Amino acid sequence: MRISLRQLSVFLSVARHQSYTRAAEELNLTQPAVFTQVKQLEDSLGVALLDRIGKRMQPTDAGRVVVEGARETLDAVERMEMRLADMRGLREGRLTLAIVSTAQYFLPRLLGQFCDANPGIEVALTVTNRQAVLARLAASEDDLCILGTPPEGLDVVARAIADNPLVLIARPDHPLAAEVNIPPERVAREPFLLRERGSGTRLTVERFFRARGLTLPMRMELGSNEAIKQAVIGGLGLGALSRDTLALEGATGALKVLDVAGFPLLRQWQVAYPRGKHLSVVAEAFLDHLVAHARQAVEAGAAIARIAKEAAQE
Repeated sequence: MRISLRQLSVFLSVARHQSYTRAAEELNLTQPAVFTQVKQLEDSLGVALLDRIGKRMQPTDAGRVVVEGARETLDAVERMEMRLADMRGLREGRLTLAIVSTAQYFLPRLLGQFCDANPGIEVALTVTNRQAVLARLAASEDDLCILGTPPEGLDVVARAIADNPLVLIARPDHPLAAEVNIPPERVAREPFLLRERGSGTRLTVERFFRARGLTLPMRMELGSNEAIKQAVIGGLGLGALSRDTLALEGATGALKVLDVAGFPLLRQWQVAYPRGKHLSVVAEAFLDHLVAHARQAVEAGAAIARIAKEAAQE
């Protein structure tokens, strides 16, 4: 068999997008060139790799075997190249990340620090919703994934890297904005604006109220944090968001964090990857960077708590 890495790469792109056209756009090739690469791969292997179902190209049973083998092969080649570069003292390579949309409020700072220290690294960052991140995690499409609630039903390695407190928000002129220690029962009488079903934020907040026998009256389901903030500012109801998303609105006073008993709900950001996945040199280095940040944050919090305790005793 004569199989090239180029053929495997092109085939993976077609299988991922289920389209010759979209694969051609991703690879900056013509559609006939993409078709030719896949056809040559099929001829070399002696099997059909794709079926056309409607407008989509679906991998055949043999195609799914090749998808798995191609991904392992290309990952191995990339790891080899990065290890060789590391041996030469050059931190080079490519880092692919998939993160839930809320993580975009804190991760770029950590990613920027890492890239400043390693300027030869190319980063591909996908920002999407939780369900899409879980699908990418299950398919091992990225080096690392960043999300909130640890995934259920997936055999992955997950490590906490940062705090992610969830808060309830309202307009500053809302009747509850000036109250303190608001009972959850009182909050549950207000109309709520929440993320889409499957969102980690929504799951956590609904679980909190459900444990107290309460159901939130939904006024609107929105697909982004920014949409929720604007809807709350517009007076449509209360919202539930990560505190990381409120840096600008909190500083300007456009939104008020409510003092609700039991809040903030303390969660942590998780970095995850499939168990058994061989991380590249760059991915391992970035994982170490995230874990070191988490350790520094814990140590800083402990130091602040110790200083506060000593001050109270004086």
